[in-house]
Amino acid sequence: MEKGLLLVNLGSPATPETADVKQYLKVFLSDPSVIEMPAALWQPLLRGIILPLRAWRSATFYRDSWLPAGSPLIVHTQAIRDLVQADLPDFDVRLAMTYGQPNIATTLKSMAAAGCQQTIVLPLFPQFTQSTHQGIISQAEAAGVPITIIKHFYEEPVYLQLLAHKVWQAYQQHHYDAVIFSYHSIPTAMVRHGDPYQQECLATTAKTCALLPDLPADKVITAYQSKFGPMPWLKPYLKNELMQLVELGKRDVLIVTPSFVVDCLETIEEDYVQNYQTFKATGGDRFDLVSPMNADPKFSQFLADLARRWWEAQSQHVETN
Repeated sequence: MEKGLLLVNLGSPATPETADVKQYLKVFLSDPSVIEMPAALWQPLLRGIILPLRAWRSATFYRDSWLPAGSPLIVHTQAIRDLVQADLPDFDVRLAMTYGQPNIATTLKSMAAAGCQQTIVLPLFPQFTQSTHQGIISQAEAAGVPITIIKHFYEEPVYLQLLAHKVWQAYQQHHYDAVIFSYHSIPTAMVRHGDPYQQECLATTAKTCALLPDLPADKVITAYQSKFGPMPWLKPYLKNELMQLVELGKRDVLIVTPSFVVDCLETIEEDYVQNYQTFKATGGDRFDLVSPMNADPKFSQFLADLARRWWEAQSQHVETN
C-alpha cells in the first residue's frame, strides 16, 4: 500500500506504576523542545529533585484515571486510529507516540517496509507549538523515509464547525456565567522566540465563537492550564480565573479544552478533579467540561478527509513538476 498516514499523540507511561511513570517523565522532560534550559543545569534538577518528588504523585493520578484497556490517552487515540482507517481503506493508517510506544521512527520505517512510498504525519494537536511538534518532527525526520507533516489544523473550517457544535450543545444544557476556552500552557519564552501557539489559541477561540453568534461574547474567556515549573507560562491561568469568577459572583462555568483532542490526565485529573475541587472550595456551583473529540466519527472523518486532501495536493504538485 503506497499511501501512509501516521497519527501522533503525546504518549503515556506503560503502566500507572511509579517506576514506569518516572521513566516516562524522564524522557518527556529531557526533550529540549519541551525544556529549553541547558541540560547541564536542568538534568541534575530533574533527576535529583523533580522526578523523585513528581513521579509518585503523578502515578497516583494515572492510577485514578487508568481504564481497563489502559491509558485513556492511548485508548481514545487507538479508537480514532481505527475509525480513520475505516474511512481510508486505501491508506495504511497507524499510530505512534512522541514519548513511549509505539515509537515514531520505528513505526515510519515499518510503514515504508510495508510499501508506503510516502507517509503523512499528522500530530493530533490542533495548534502548533515547538513543545509538542518539534519532537515529532525531529523523530519523524530521523526515520529517513519520505514524509509530509501537517503542522496544524486549528483553522480548518470543518474542525471549527465540529468544535463549535460541541460547545453549543453543552452550553444549551444549563445556564452558564462563563465559557472558558482552556489551552495547555507553554513557557512565555517560547512565544517571545517566535512560537505561534498563543496566536493560534486565540484564533481558535475567536473563530469558534464566530460560528456561535448566540453565545454572549462577554461570557467567553481564553485561559491556559497545566503549567509546569517555576518559569512564567502563558496567562491567565485557568485555576486563577476560576477563583476570580467566583469572587465576581459567577458560579456556573463551562470549560472547553481545544488543545486536547482526547481525554487524558489533563482533562480527567487536572480539570475534573483538581480544578473542580478548587472551584467548588472557592464557592462555585456548576463546573462542566465540553468533552474532547475522542472517538467522534465526525472528527475521525475530518482527519481522514484532511489526510486525503493533503495526499491529492501533494500528488498534483509532483505531477506539475
